Formats: sequence, structure tokens, C-alpha cells
Amino acid sequence: MTKAAVIGAGFGGLALAIRLQSAGIETTVVEARDKPGGRAYYWEREGFVFDGGPTVITDPDCLTQLWELTGADMKDDVELEPVFPFYRLNWPDGTNFDYSNDEVDLTKEIEKLNPADVEGYRRFLEYSAGVYEEGYLKLGDVPFLDFKSMLKAAPALARKQAWRSVYSIVSSFVENEKLREALSFHTLLVGGSPMKTSSIYALIHKLEKDGGVWFARGGTNRLIAGMVAHFERIGGIVRTGDPVVDIATRGDRATGLRCESGWHDDFDAVASNADIVHSYRDLLTSSKRGERATKSLLRKRYSPSLFVLHFGVEGTWPGIPHHMILFGPRYDGLLRDIYDHGVLAEDFSLYLHHPTITDPSMAPDGCSTFYALAPVPHLGKFPADWDTIGEDYANRILDHIEARLIPGLKDRIKTKFWYTPKDFAQDLNAHQGSAFSLEPILTQSAYFRVHNRDDIIDNLYFVGAGTHPGAGIPGVVGSAKATAGLMIDDLGR
Repeated sequence: MTKAAVIGAGFGGLALAIRLQSAGIETTVVEARDKPGGRAYYWEREGFVFDGGPTVITDPDCLTQLWELTGADMKDDVELEPVFPFYRLNWPDGTNFDYSNDEVDLTKEIEKLNPADVEGYRRFLEYSAGVYEEGYLKLGDVPFLDFKSMLKAAPALARKQAWRSVYSIVSSFVENEKLREALSFHTLLVGGSPMKTSSIYALIHKLEKDGGVWFARGGTNRLIAGMVAHFERIGGIVRTGDPVVDIATRGDRATGLRCESGWHDDFDAVASNADIVHSYRDLLTSSKRGERATKSLLRKRYSPSLFVLHFGVEGTWPGIPHHMILFGPRYDGLLRDIYDHGVLAEDFSLYLHHPTITDPSMAPDGCSTFYALAPVPHLGKFPADWDTIGEDYANRILDHIEARLIPGLKDRIKTKFWYTPKDFAQDLNAHQGSAFSLEPILTQSAYFRVHNRDDIIDNLYFVGAGTHPGAGIPGVVGSAKATAGLMIDDLGR
């Protein structure tokens, strides 16, 4: 029987494992933490359920495919709920903008900001559809293993002006600054600055328009649980609570894994869903390839980190939707502070997650679960002691939400905790505490990202945010499809 190992039980690792097991490859997933999920970890505190993230599910078809491979139905394991509006965007002057795929409602929202931009938005959506076709449908699950593959894609990407940023391309269609922010902030959900990320990422709008935005009842953790249940049902094995410490090699071949507990096994192929720097620097020490690849990776740019404040509160807020973006007074300046200057600014923009508006079971009766997420510089740019400054930063965020959205919030809090760049680095072995791995700029995309199959060790593969196509649930699930295709072909299945 052909055997494969997958390091890490995040979305990418589980999606890859399901594809391999469905193809008849005996697959074992090895997870360092006490339960699966990776960045989609979760906590239960005093009756509240807190998802670590991600919490925005788009393109549910990329997930249902994983069950359909063996004739199963995802609905047997996971219940997806539509989220509407997709997001409510709010500015300090009190302006609200409800973003959705309802054309009538969305047109009214745009007209509130600037009637002249309605036509510009329609032209932007046409552009988004074009880059969705080229960047997602055609290239999203295609591995870029050599420069020729990049050259083949280059003309189509050039026609779409892929060298321009998302903010730049949005600004060529609409005039209102708030609408420009509303149509460009999505890159932050995959770790990229709207001012630098390739305009190809404007495809997210088409993705959301066609597929909607969804949430898994019980939390994103229930989607992970459903994937594990399906994987184990078809014969896969998941080992948790035992970090991999070595990818064994012989010559230019990976031969197996060894874990902290002493457990080890031989495999015909190894794939890593772990952080890419951790994979090469810390796990591939038996091969010179690890050292060479690490030197290259350390020269690259990494996405920022996050400060995530989780809080459970007494009371319910039917007027606060599932997803809110609370923009700060600055947009470009704040992004520069985070991405370039390594400054923990006095102001911030927040993503507010309110899952109990969709699923009240995630909190005790009469209570609500929230998290507030603030992008912050990674540890390479801002090497702060988050154990010292975390509480002050959390209180600043709570004061801001209290003043702007929920009066009396701090008096209602029943439980709270926060997750910092230090936690990303310690719990997830994330290089510099980055929350999204490599920054998704054009020169670190497709062929210029970590390849789905290593260039030297030809039975060592990668899946997840650090490889093509990048972060976000559709991105890492797409990387799993690309990597699985290579592995299935290479293993002769």
C-alpha cells in the first residue's frame, strides 16, 4: 500500500489528506497541537465558543468537492449558514455600508456614498469577473513548478494589469474614498496590503458575488471537525498532540517522519502544511536542501501578524451583524505603519466577528460571543514583548468598541483573552509570528511562491498559505488540489 504523511491538520493539510485518501493512498496526518485546525483552532470558556479564525467561508463548492470524491455529502457533517450582509463597513463619522451580492441593496448603498460611482462599480465587477476567470478558475489549483508555466500565464495577467495594486485598480473605477476602501480591504483577509497586493486579488469580489459568504453552524471549528470525520471515515489516520521534529531523508528523497514522542514511520511521500520556514529550517535538518531553502526564504517579505481579542459578554445585539469592519481615521497611513514601518499605531482598524447573531448556541443563553481582530506588524518589524503590552492593547480596543458601538461593553464582559504575534510564533511555529505566511505581492506569487513540490527532494510537497495560490480558505483548499494532483500522479495512483 502506498503511504503518505501530511504534517499539520489545518484546512490545507486536511483537504490534501482527504484527496490522497480518496485516491487510495494510505494517509496519516500528524498534528502538533492537542486538536486539529491549525489557524482554525478554537477554545471553550465558560460556555462560550471562540473560533481562532478564519471565519469567512467563500466558494463552498471547493469544500463540497472533498466529500464528493467518494460520493459523500458534506451536509452530513457540516451545516453551512448564509451570512447577510457579507460585511457591514463602518467609518468614524458614523457612515455604514452594507456589502452583499444583492444588486438592488448594493446599488442603494453605493448611491448613498456617491451616485456617480454606481456605473464605475459595475465596470469594476466586470474587471473582477475577468481576473476571477484568469486567476482563480484557470490558475488557482495549477502548480507553478517551472518558469515556463509562469510565462504561459503572463500575457493574460498582463492584460489584467496584474502589476497594479488592488487599491489602484479600484480607484480607476470609483471616485469615493470610502467606496475605494470598501472594495479593496479584502486583501487584508489573506495577509496583503490593498496598496501593494496584485490587482488579481480583486477576484475576491466575483468569488463572493457568485458563491456568497457562509458560516459553519457551531463555528469554523465544526467545519474542521467535519473534515476530520470524513477523512477518518474513509480510512485516514489523524495523530494529534505530537509535534514532528524531523523529516527523514536519504539522498534527495524524503523517507519518513519522527515525532517528539519518539513515534516514527516510513512514508513514500511527505507533505507539509506547517509554516514554510519551520518546515525547511527546523524539520529538514538532515538535508542540505533545508539550509539552502531557508536562506532564500529568510530574504522574503512576510505578512503582518494579528492581535485577536476574544470576549464573551452578557446581552445580545441584534443590530450588530456577523461581520463588521470598523475603519480607523487613516487607511494608507495605517497600512504603511503595519507593513513598512513596524509601528504599533495609536489608531487601528478592526474586524469584529459576532457569530452568535447567526448561531446563538456559541454562547450561553442571553449572551454573545465576539472577537475583535487588529492587524499588527509581525515580530520581525515590531519585536515587542506582547506579554507586557497585550493587556493595554486589549483595553484600548475594548474602549474603542465601547465608545463607537457597544456602550457599557466592559461592564458586561464575562470572559476575555487575547491571541498575539507571540502566540502565532509559539503555537503555530509561524515565522516572525506572521498570520498569513508570505506577503501576497506579485513577486511572491505563483512560481515565485514556495512550490507545491520541492525542486530537489521530489517526494516532498507543500500545502497551505505559504505555497501557491496563498492564504484564505479557498486559497489553501486550492493549494491542496494542486498538490494532491502532483502527489497522485507521482505515486502512480
